[in-house]
Amino acid sequence: MRRIYLDYNATTPVAPEVREAMLPFLGEEYGNPSSLHAVGARARKALDDARETVARHLKCGPREIVFTSGGTEAVHLAIRGAVTAAFAARGGKPVHAVTTAVEHSSVLKSFDALEAEGLAEVTRLGVDSLGRVDFDALRAAFRDDTALVSVQTVNNETGNLYPVAEIGRLVKELGRERGVLFHTDAVQALGKIPVDLSNLPVDLASFSAHKIYGPKGAGGLFVRKGVSLSPPMPGVQEMEKRAGTENLPGIAGFAAAMDLVHRDLEKETARLAGLRDLLESGLKQRIDGVRVHGDGARRVVNTLNVSFAGVTNEVGVMALDREGICVSSGSACASGAVEASHVLMAMGVSKAEAKGAIRFSLGRGSSEHDVEYVLEKLPGIVGRLRAL
Repeated sequence: MRRIYLDYNATTPVAPEVREAMLPFLGEEYGNPSSLHAVGARARKALDDARETVARHLKCGPREIVFTSGGTEAVHLAIRGAVTAAFAARGGKPVHAVTTAVEHSSVLKSFDALEAEGLAEVTRLGVDSLGRVDFDALRAAFRDDTALVSVQTVNNETGNLYPVAEIGRLVKELGRERGVLFHTDAVQALGKIPVDLSNLPVDLASFSAHKIYGPKGAGGLFVRKGVSLSPPMPGVQEMEKRAGTENLPGIAGFAAAMDLVHRDLEKETARLAGLRDLLESGLKQRIDGVRVHGDGARRVVNTLNVSFAGVTNEVGVMALDREGICVSSGSACASGAVEASHVLMAMGVSKAEAKGAIRFSLGRGSSEHDVEYVLEKLPGIVGRLRAL
């Protein structure tokens, strides 16, 4: 059966050049970067080289990159690390944090846990029908004890692009005297838009390798110089911000993946934009009752989230899979869940329609033939499911 993979926001295949970069560290280059002998020194140099590569693409200092086991750990380190540091600085008094209702579950669950432990009070900003954050609401949410704001760069379900630069400037304007920190979950941004940390007013930014053709189990957190965190697991590695021997094969793969996606970023994003638009227009022309979710004017180029009236996403995803088409009903972290998307519900989408949303996300392996195949198969699938 022909297999069409359109779930790149969930994960991406490891690129051949990334595998090649990882192989030495799964074989002859087995050293621990903390060891003092020659084998360890070679491992340390490889670790330093990878940190230089990631930092160069993000336009920040190498020592501002902390390698983690992935995006979720990077998010957890940023949010918990910032809140617990502020909690201690306030003499054990809970601090206030601000986020949005449409963040990735890793962000929302981090804040839920901090609230349950009595470390923080959290304001979760609503969004409008397109998923946009109201700047006046953000301004009004600030309090004297606000210590952290966390707003994503790109939404993993709708592809919405958030004005991180403008939000960061507002955070700095309102919280400069109190040192309020701004974190952004940028996991879905890499490989889709340029990320220039030299010009973005963010203090903390989370990343993941497996979203950019790198390995699972590797990621990173940008920690701007001078920012204090209380790491959940103190240790000597990673500038004393993340304990544990570094995953050198994964880190080498992460660096190689950064090289890959930045090599032809402009050309590739233009290509994917054309494919996404071809898919969107084709679905609207061939199927009645199609609704696109998200901000059409501010979306990343590879993501299309749509509902088909009268079709539930679980059944739709399975029907597409039987035709060899891999798509998603939303966040991979929520796979198997029967609840409607919290992102779409926050946007005011009805529960029934939210449970019918399907996400198409394209990547380097996607082609016009893939889109044409989907447009050939999907109208019949929707028609059969509606008839049932």
